[in-house]
Formats: sequence, structure tokens, C-alpha cells
Amino acid sequence: MGTSTTVKTKFELKMGVATREAYGQALAELGKTNPNVVVLDADLAKSTYSAKFEKQFPERFFTCGIAEANMVGIASGLALSGKIPFASSFAVFLCDKGYDQLRMCVAYPHVNAKFCGSHGGISIGEDGPSQMAIEDYALMCALPGFTVLVPSDEFSGRALVKAMAEHSGPIYMRTGRPKAPIIYGAEDSFQIGRAKVHGTGNDVAIIACGLLVAQALIAQSQLEDEGISARVIDMHTLKPLDEPAVARAARECGAIVTAEEHVLEGGLGSLVAKAVALSTPVPMEFVGIQNTFAESGAPDQLMEKYGLTASNVVSAVKRVLKRK
Repeated sequence: MGTSTTVKTKFELKMGVATREAYGQALAELGKTNPNVVVLDADLAKSTYSAKFEKQFPERFFTCGIAEANMVGIASGLALSGKIPFASSFAVFLCDKGYDQLRMCVAYPHVNAKFCGSHGGISIGEDGPSQMAIEDYALMCALPGFTVLVPSDEFSGRALVKAMAEHSGPIYMRTGRPKAPIIYGAEDSFQIGRAKVHGTGNDVAIIACGLLVAQALIAQSQLEDEGISARVIDMHTLKPLDEPAVARAARECGAIVTAEEHVLEGGLGSLVAKAVALSTPVPMEFVGIQNTFAESGAPDQLMEKYGLTASNVVSAVKRVLKRK
């Protein structure tokens, strides 16, 4: 799998565009260079930002209506015809309503179709629990042969869309509604299955994905002020997990905290815990949604209420260090 890359450790909070918008931008760029790329959407193109592709390549864009299951089947057929389909909808609709088709039309025959679930997590805010995907990591990682990606900012989002097109096999990527803090730059490269490591701290490793990567980096700075040396690992690929990076973190740090915008059952924490158990068992703590649905509210308020902030990461680190 290769060695995970270590990037700069200084983090300054600066907002960029949402990962859903980065997805749309990257699709439009892909359309210019790869005529086999086609895009499908379930009547949510403006929200998923696949409309950016539709505007430039209307003849390669397919509106499937409010019918995610049908859209998945159509994407499978296009893939079997030699196209590279990118199908988009809200993550909760794509994964929940289209799961049988994702299983039987995509995963089982292992077709080269790509899927993007937008508006993942509780950070979508006021739309409420019916629109919040809090179980998509578990659902999609459970499908044999699927790759599962969760970009943390616009630059990782655009780079991973390009990697999706180059990868052979089914892929699911979650994107978010709110603007995401900028973590990377245009010069940063991303490879499926290889985590990005921030810092060389050896007191604790914080393994995060999506919006929680920025919160982990904020926590890293706060912990440093208290004399605690943490490394942050951006696990943008949940499957295949970068197991060497996890094993190295366990071995060198002796304690791990995971952080994700997902229920703890079946998500990043579960995947990391399995890898840790198979390599170097160490104390772990888990930051995530605690076996509950959220509610409608302002995104920042929801993230705080359900324990998905930098202060929650700091608290988890202090708990795990007592058990180290």
C-alpha cells in the first residue's frame, strides 16, 4: 500500500467551499478531459453541485427523478456499457433507498460505477433527521468490493474525485453541505488507501475523517499548548483503510482517539479498532454520534450538542491518556 504522507502541522482556520461544491467543480473538469464520464442525479443537481457538469455537458447528464434505486441501476448499465458514471443524491436517499441496487447491481458484479452522497452527517443543520445520513459509512463499507471516501476539504474533495475516475471498481464518496475549513492546497496529492498524517506527535494519535479532521487539528493545537504531543491522521479512505498508518500510530503513540460525523456503530472508529486489535492493541476513545438521531437546528449548535467539536476531541484525548 505504501507509506502515508506527512504534511504541514500548522493549522489556521480559514473557510473554503463545501466538499459538495468541490465535487461539482471536479466533475466539470473531468468532463473536459474524459469523454467517458457521464453524470446522473436524482433531481438534486443544484444541491449536489452536479449541475456544474450538466451546464457544460448536457448530453452526458441524466436526470433520473426522485428515484435513487432506479438511478443506481441506470449507473450500473452505463458502467457495463463502458462509461464511467458518477451518480449523485443526498447520502441518506442514495444509500438507504438505493441499497438493494447498490448491493446487487453494483457491488455483486463489481461494476465501475461511482457514487456521491451529498449532505452527509448532521452538519446539514435545519433540514433535520430525515435528511441526515448518519449511517452511510457502515452501509457502504459493508458492501464487498466498494471503496469508501470522505474528503475533509475542497482540495481533498477535488483530488479524490479525480482518483475515483482513475480507479477501477465501485466507489462511494460522502460530501457535506456546509463550507469546510481549508486544510490542504492545490499542491497536495491524494491516493486512495493512503492517509494524510499531520505532525509527528507521539503521545496520542487522533484519527479523523470529513469535517472532524479540522476539529482534530484545532484540538492538536490546544493539546500542544498543554504539553501534549498529538499527531492527526486524515483517514480520507475508510475502505480500504490505511492499516499500516493505524499500526504505526498505535505502536509509536500507544493511544488512539477517532473522530467522525457518523454513529459510532460501524463507522471509522469501528474500522480503526479492528485494525488496532489485529496489530498493536492500545487504549482507544471514540468521538462520534452516540446511538441517536439528531434534530433540526443550526449546524454549529448540532455539532456541539452531539459532541463533534474540538473540545470533545481534547476531552477524549485526556481520557485515553489516563488509560495509556
